[in-house]
Amino acid sequence: MSLATTLERVASLSPAPLVTAPPAPQPTAAVPQQDFARTLASANSAQTSSAYDAAIDAAGSRYGVDPNLVRAVIGQESGFDPSARSGAGAAGLMQLMPATAQSLGVANPYDPAQAIDGGTRFLKEQLDRFGGDAHLALAAYNAGAGAVVQYGGVPPYPETQNYVTNVLARYEQLTTERSNR
Repeated sequence: MSLATTLERVASLSPAPLVTAPPAPQPTAAVPQQDFARTLASANSAQTSSAYDAAIDAAGSRYGVDPNLVRAVIGQESGFDPSARSGAGAAGLMQLMPATAQSLGVANPYDPAQAIDGGTRFLKEQLDRFGGDAHLALAAYNAGAGAVVQYGGVPPYPETQNYVTNVLARYEQLTTERSNR
């Protein structure tokens, strides 16, 4: 797991929304570790997301998913690191589990184009399954659709609750930033 991915995961443990462009830490100032992790993760996402913009926009258009939501998922899942791998075995930009990747026809989840296409299609499937409700679709993306059905909503898992909150905060941030361009 890369440093940026590790720091992104650390930052995601906080229920507070991610900040857009925090001031750079000053070498002489004491910066709390969590703020530093957030700053680094945010800067990393901003710098690397543009490398995948064309693929994200194409997949969003192909499947009818807002590209900013796809960007928010990728930022949360992998910090835009195409070589990211979780301890559970999820792989690539959109952290697809092997069985999910296979069911989506993704032969190589480390290939950014395949990962973005497959992950966006999977996100669309969850959005369709849960009537377009992004909260439920994101919870299903993270914890599985069965858990969402079992609990009749976002499961009471802190990881999933934080995941949904963080992805939606990042989505709102990206939407605001891109509309101000």
